[in-house]
Amino acid sequence: MTPDRLSIDATSSDDEIREAVAAWVAEHVPQAWRDAAPHGRLAIREVRPRADYEAWYPTFAASGLAVATWPVAYRGLNLPPAKARVAEAVLAPLNLGRLNPLGLHNTAPALFAHGTEEQRLRFLPPLVANQERWCQMFSEPGAGSDLASLAMQAERDGDEWILTGQKVWSTWAHQSEFAICLARTDPTVAKRRGITYFLVDLSSPGVEVRPLRHIGGEVDFNEVWLDEVRVPDFHRVGAAGDGWRVAASTLAGERQMVAGAGSGGVDRIGGGGIDSLLNQARQASIGPVERDRLMQLYCEEMVRAWTNERVRATVKAGGTPGPAASIGKVHQSQLNQALQLAAADLMGMGSVAWPSGEQPVGLDSMEAWAAAMPYAAKGMLRSRANTIEGGTTEVNKNVIGEKVLGLPREPDPYHDMAWQDVPR
Repeated sequence: MTPDRLSIDATSSDDEIREAVAAWVAEHVPQAWRDAAPHGRLAIREVRPRADYEAWYPTFAASGLAVATWPVAYRGLNLPPAKARVAEAVLAPLNLGRLNPLGLHNTAPALFAHGTEEQRLRFLPPLVANQERWCQMFSEPGAGSDLASLAMQAERDGDEWILTGQKVWSTWAHQSEFAICLARTDPTVAKRRGITYFLVDLSSPGVEVRPLRHIGGEVDFNEVWLDEVRVPDFHRVGAAGDGWRVAASTLAGERQMVAGAGSGGVDRIGGGGIDSLLNQARQASIGPVERDRLMQLYCEEMVRAWTNERVRATVKAGGTPGPAASIGKVHQSQLNQALQLAAADLMGMGSVAWPSGEQPVGLDSMEAWAAAMPYAAKGMLRSRANTIEGGTTEVNKNVIGEKVLGLPREPDPYHDMAWQDVPR
């Protein structure tokens, strides 16, 4: 236990929690950040560069407040959800976003549901502190929407597994130390029964990460090659061949992570939220049609936030996001695209044409062009991926239909056929 961990627990009263958190904030949060907090997120960002926040973040993790409902052994405070919300209310004005979102929302759910205690003690504390950053290596060039058809091979060799194959669309792999990875360990059984879930050290020999530059000129995604990469059996989560069931915990967490306002994950992937849009509208001259459009978007945003809060409450109470997370994911992706398009429309011609300076043709010119791009244009372009990432809208609608509404599954003539016999 570190000396910076708050001395509060499930027996603490609400007033004791508020006092302890407020005292911690006064001692550990830089004065400039506290002074900016009453003026909102943009004011905080002006005085809190990303690099400064990352350097300070281990202090936040050591307090236990970053994952207050988690057990103390994993850098939490073991607070019940209701008491964690009391602590969060004190922190809320400071906008202390959680770093390592793919670790918190994709890796951790699988470790909690299917990992061993030794695995949780090894991987969760550095994950919480952002000392080991995580990415996800699931999708492949031939296995996107139909993820269960993945082809990466894993063969057992004593106490190790040898992984060979290619992954793609691995967000932030170029900035990560570890990856969660699905590989096929038995091609003689049906596709969902021959998959195993691994934790891969990206510094291992045989791993090659290649960045992919998207339409906004930036790098978020990557393609990753594994060439006979050795992974210890200790890094296998769940039983061999049971990876599809383990992955369900990750996929539900991923959908919840990108479900937007109130989800407890990434608030927005592509542009600002409704508050930013309304501030932009206040500075423009808009008519009744535009005001009606903004009001509809505002109502949709509130519906989404309330829906996500219900799922988040289930998670904090010890449950999992489950198939209900697909509802928020479908709603988020379409709504965020509408929000970013409205922001670009309000900006007018400035969102489609801007000076980028004199740069030679090549990578440097691409980076300069992206840096000069207005925020509204960048958000609008980035949001186009929302209906694909985290599971396509079509796949998530199938999940909702089958798991939430109880409708029959889509016909699949290859459902019970051995993977090696399925045409590709």
